[in-house]
Amino acid sequence: MTGNKTAVIIGAGIGGLATSIFLSKNGYKVEIFEKNSGAGGRCGQIIRDGHRFDLGATMLMMPGIYTEVFNSLGINLFDRKEIKPLDDLYKIYFDNNDVITFSRDDGKMKAEHNRIEPGSFEKSRKYITKGYEIFRLGIDKLIARNFTNIFQFANFKNIILLIRLKTYISNYSYVKKFFRNEHLRMAYTFQNIYVGQSPFNSPALFSMVPAAEITEGSFFPDGGMYKIVEILINEAIANGVEIHYNMPVAKIKTVGNIAGSILFKDGSETAADIIVANADLPYVYRELLPDNGKSRKIDKMNYSASAISIHMGIDKQYPQLGHHSVFLSDDFKAGLDKIFKEKSVSKTPSFYLHAPAKTDPSAAPPGHDSLSFVIGAGHADKKYNQDWDLLKKQSRDAVIERLKQFGLADIEDHIKFELAYTPQSWESACNITRGSVFGSLAHNMMQMGYFRPHNRHGKYKNLYFVGGSTHPGNGIPNVLLSAKLVSERILSNKEKIKP
Repeated sequence: MTGNKTAVIIGAGIGGLATSIFLSKNGYKVEIFEKNSGAGGRCGQIIRDGHRFDLGATMLMMPGIYTEVFNSLGINLFDRKEIKPLDDLYKIYFDNNDVITFSRDDGKMKAEHNRIEPGSFEKSRKYITKGYEIFRLGIDKLIARNFTNIFQFANFKNIILLIRLKTYISNYSYVKKFFRNEHLRMAYTFQNIYVGQSPFNSPALFSMVPAAEITEGSFFPDGGMYKIVEILINEAIANGVEIHYNMPVAKIKTVGNIAGSILFKDGSETAADIIVANADLPYVYRELLPDNGKSRKIDKMNYSASAISIHMGIDKQYPQLGHHSVFLSDDFKAGLDKIFKEKSVSKTPSFYLHAPAKTDPSAAPPGHDSLSFVIGAGHADKKYNQDWDLLKKQSRDAVIERLKQFGLADIEDHIKFELAYTPQSWESACNITRGSVFGSLAHNMMQMGYFRPHNRHGKYKNLYFVGGSTHPGNGIPNVLLSAKLVSERILSNKEKIKP
């Protein structure tokens, strides 16, 4: 490796790991420095008393993007037997006991849809078809490409494109064109929370999320979503990448228009030809770089929502629970307003439940279960009176009450232990600005494409960014694309990475 160009990456999240593989396969000597004791960032994992919990993403969705990026890394991800397709993506439960199963089984979906609203299954097919067209168009023209100047993004062709991508109408207004029933409207728009957005003020572009889920299906790896992190770690090490843990960075040292080295909190220093920040982008500008006003501009941008996550070790199993379940409250809009307008949590929240032992028995001891709950919450904001201990207890009690109504009357008697994470927890553990666990910067039209913070610094030309707060955005599929795009840009603005 003598004489090779060098690269250091700040952070061993999925974006940093994938970028390290791209660069190492293209001749760079790469080192990753991670502040925590393990890799994965928000896609981390906790194991306690035989119970395993994914801390971030809990389902592998948009497998086409995974396939594209992993193939570029030389990894045949879906040839691995431990990554399994799910017949049912998730079940959605409503307050009146209506149930909708998002499934690749059309017969099941047709019966449930038409029971709630006659003729709605056929309408759902149109919604999914149009949404998947938006997904493919968005990937090809907007998401999976670099924008290096404003004219690549702001031009007549892209104005037409943005109209075709339904950016002029809110997602909730758009879904009303297809369904009369309020529960069906909720079922096809709650997915906005995946990127920390409300369907009432985010574009119908995001109709692509349920469309892609249903069209491409959902998968789950044995060992949980952390298996993706492990695959990337192993490939990185096999390609000579060195990963250093417990190495928090204090500053990026700059000279002129060059980022020359990174200074660690223990006083040591490492120089490199290229620096890639996989740490949260607003945090990097605010804490690691010299202040030039850019950080203050970023601070004024729109930030996404967060969540309270609760993990419970349970000493029994409940057969009525599926692998993925969503409980939607009839206070759907009021609950979202509580999150996005008041930066708080609803007293009757909608929430997601993950029970991985249904698919992967290794997630819990025999006869036991490992349950995770995700309750949407406002991000941390000092302008609001946020008592996170109180909101955590309120959310926990609301979840337990809803589960008892669902039929899990004795669940409190079977909780062995529980762990909880709030926006404050995420801000502390991963340096995520405002604890916005879905990715700090929100998605709106003025924070997408060229208008999202760029993956190359405007002044320090050897400093790059990868992760959810740069282009193309939040969520593991986007972060994987972010790694591919920033690596292409590092190697050459015109060169496409090949396996």
